[in-house]
Amino acid sequence: MGYYPDMINRNVETYIERVKKGFPIITITGPRQSGKTTLAKHLFYDLEYVSLEDPQSRQFALNDPKGFLNRYNKGAVFDEVQRCPDLFSYLQGMVDEDQKPGRFVLTGSQNFGLLSNITQSLAGRTALVTLLPFSISECYRDNLPDVDKTIFTGLYPPVHDREILPEDWYPNYVQTYLERDVRQIVSVKDLNTFQTFLRLCAARTAQLLNTSSLAVECGVSHTTVKNWISILEASYIIFRLQPHHSNFNKRLVKSPKIYFYDTGLVAWLLSIQNISQLSTHPMRGEIFETMIISEMVKSRFNQGRPSNLYFWRDYQGNEVDVIIDHGTTLIPLEIKSGKTFHPEFTKGIKKWSTLAGSLSAPPVLVYGGDESLHSSGVKVIPWNIYCKKGLSYLAP
Repeated sequence: MGYYPDMINRNVETYIERVKKGFPIITITGPRQSGKTTLAKHLFYDLEYVSLEDPQSRQFALNDPKGFLNRYNKGAVFDEVQRCPDLFSYLQGMVDEDQKPGRFVLTGSQNFGLLSNITQSLAGRTALVTLLPFSISECYRDNLPDVDKTIFTGLYPPVHDREILPEDWYPNYVQTYLERDVRQIVSVKDLNTFQTFLRLCAARTAQLLNTSSLAVECGVSHTTVKNWISILEASYIIFRLQPHHSNFNKRLVKSPKIYFYDTGLVAWLLSIQNISQLSTHPMRGEIFETMIISEMVKSRFNQGRPSNLYFWRDYQGNEVDVIIDHGTTLIPLEIKSGKTFHPEFTKGIKKWSTLAGSLSAPPVLVYGGDESLHSSGVKVIPWNIYCKKGLSYLAP
């Protein structure tokens, strides 16, 4: 165990420090290599650390879960705890007898098994924390590079903590993900087909999800595609953005859109080999949008809150990229990758604001330029200012 004084501070630390005073168990979940282990060791340096990836520890926990936990009666950090699902019911009994706050910390990379076991055994006993790759404000607190470099590099911690190029790290990450996580979650017989599916999803980031089209292109069934989408969600590769439920127009698109959590991974899956290729790539706009929306999701998760993000689109093509739902107030937000602001950028959000009436807060546009301004009631924010300040900057 140890304290890490030189590690990059994570924005979620404030939330963890708060909930560890009231819950006996803290569960940190998220994708592989997002920094869960480092964060747990850093914040809970006084607890013994146990990796259940270690064969000896795992075998002990599987064969004798009660005896295993008795060894750590005063508390511990259990890493990759989904590998030993029988521990959850025994942990329930232990913390019911002694509800000392912050006693156990669980980390895991697979949302399926982890959350199902928590729902069954640890509901009300654990605080749930989702740790995604770095946010831009965490990774670049001072010197933010240009937008294309930010997109191409991505935000997984190893790309920034080690002397390794993104084009060297991402292929190894994908291969490890395919060989370990995908096979552990579900039996996928042909990993090559699954990797093709992953690349096809990358080509659809920031677009409406069409499972039938994906099934045809992959040569698999519609049911298989739905299962594989769930795998990508469970392992924190993608997330779905749902259309907003308010009926401001009777003919609304009802399909969700899909987004990747990390643009560096998207760039690699699309075979973008360098920053200059990205700057002229036909999907640059969608990748830029993916970056901005993933930053919004991270901002919510880092506060311990679920996403309150939606989109709006009708069958005539009118669209608002993001609707931020604050209950009684909705903030429409448009995202444009262009570095020069044009008044036509605001056409969609102005139309939606008219339909929404008093529910709509002043509309916002985030774009790829560097000048803040107002245009006909629309607040125009440069991408770098937004990414440094996060969703709180837009609170009504």
